[in-house]
Amino acid sequence: MARETAMELQDPKMNGVLPSDAVGYRQEREGFLPSRGPAPGSKPVQFMDFEGKTSFGMSVFNLSNAIMGSGILGLAYAMAHTGVIFFLALLLCIALLSSYSIHLLLTCAGIAGYLGYTSGLSLTCMLFFLVSVIYKKFQLGCAIGRNETAMESEAPVGLPSQGLNSSCEAQMFTVDSQMSYTVPIMAFAFVCHPEVLPIYTELCRPSKRRMQAVANVSIGAMFCMYGLTATFGYLTFYSSVKAEMLHMYSQKDPLILCVRLAVLLAVTLTVPVVLFPIRRALQQLLFPGKAFSWPRHVAIALILLVLVNVLVICVPTIRDIFGVIGSTSAPSLIFILPSIFYLRIVPSEVEPFLSWPKIQALCFGVLGVLFMAVSLGFMFANWATGQSRMSGH
Repeated sequence: MARETAMELQDPKMNGVLPSDAVGYRQEREGFLPSRGPAPGSKPVQFMDFEGKTSFGMSVFNLSNAIMGSGILGLAYAMAHTGVIFFLALLLCIALLSSYSIHLLLTCAGIAGYLGYTSGLSLTCMLFFLVSVIYKKFQLGCAIGRNETAMESEAPVGLPSQGLNSSCEAQMFTVDSQMSYTVPIMAFAFVCHPEVLPIYTELCRPSKRRMQAVANVSIGAMFCMYGLTATFGYLTFYSSVKAEMLHMYSQKDPLILCVRLAVLLAVTLTVPVVLFPIRRALQQLLFPGKAFSWPRHVAIALILLVLVNVLVICVPTIRDIFGVIGSTSAPSLIFILPSIFYLRIVPSEVEPFLSWPKIQALCFGVLGVLFMAVSLGFMFANWATGQSRMSGH
């Protein structure tokens, strides 16, 4: 918190406003993204007023913690409506696109300040979740008895236990009406972009290449965790899997109760990583130029937490949360905004508008707009035709 307070009081010229001319841009870029050592006898150029102390490994933990969240619970549902191979291909595409969008952000990066040190514990909780999902797959197999899942109450009294799965065959490629939720769920699971630059500020020996390596390792690790979680969750329940996978297991199973607690702890520990940049952005937007104030600092945090909790309580299904946020906020943060920042901030003297990097960034932004329009269109169509089924929180 003290470090964040210090950053609130820093010189206004360090707030990420790049000069318009190319020479100034190169000087700013060289200071923020050093690519070579200082000249003999000269003072090293720093991109901020204090040097980061966080190691490469801890930065990977922090960014992985920012990526990982409740989206992991819906990945098995996404696999059930795309098939194993198609899901893994889509997940890999989203991971690669997320890495490219972080590259755009680092290229035109400004300044932001904070970070906690709870990420290692949060990742441990999610690893416990993954190991438990794998264990339950081998324990339950395919034939799931009457008392094994939370769905047991839906079976008519007196009928023999037939399990939940109409088929125990894994589908490699699947297309159905619920597929419109799958890519938004994946995109939601990879959102971490508001936290990239604050994590950069704490990185020891910061450079663009070093931070990009942090991002690549973090995204790669989360891709493996997501892929394993979705695969073993899907192979446990197949087409019966729900958007919130933990609802499929017995509510009386001690292991599942521990897993629920671990997931709750992991998501709770992610809140500071996400809350700090949002709060800082609101303070910059609503109270520019004003001195730091603890009452205002705390009030903004409380208001944000209350609003989030009210929305979670009011929205009927977690699948709708994944779908709506994954179709709106996720493409904005992953595709649209990084490309706009790159096109707007990098001056034409350095990168002409028709240069290949800017054409790539433009196509990247257009892809995000198309993704948002198509995803929302399919979801609205599902709601209008009544094809989407309700699933609990």
